[in-house]
Amino acid sequence: MITYISLLRGVNVGGRKILMDELKQLYESLNYKQVKTYIQSGNIIFESPNQEKKELEEEIEGKLYENYGFHIPIFIRTVEEFKKIIENNPFRDDLKKVYIIFLKEIPVDFPVELIDERKDKSEKFQINEREIYLFLPFGYGRTKISNNFFESNLKLRATTRNWRTVNQLYDLAKDL
Repeated sequence: MITYISLLRGVNVGGRKILMDELKQLYESLNYKQVKTYIQSGNIIFESPNQEKKELEEEIEGKLYENYGFHIPIFIRTVEEFKKIIENNPFRDDLKKVYIIFLKEIPVDFPVELIDERKDKSEKFQINEREIYLFLPFGYGRTKISNNFFESNLKLRATTRNWRTVNQLYDLAKDL
């Protein structure tokens, strides 16, 4: 069995309410094991023998659509990938101001100049394959380089988590 961490985009915002107990049951109905949820924003840890993350994402997305009638993008990473994400954090001075944007795929083109123009001069970013690290001294709510900005400019689906959530998910998953 492989332990996975799945992140749902846009759950419990904008009228798309899903209870975490319902999500847990949905994952269990797909025969996933050791299913655990973390906070109300669509973070689910589970085990599966399937090694194809894309297949898992499609299976979960299909079941969510079947049950709720709207599309919810799923982003799946292994525990080992989460460990590397944590180890590769380039912004260690103030971890309360670090956010990770998880991308569906590796971007073909990354518009560094556009990001530099848009961001506040105190904000920093770094891309590492399918994750973008953000250091936002004034918080996520005030930045112009948000999840929607990256989705629009990279033409990829994305979801964002703060540094604390990333670490909590890793801690829960590594202990399964």
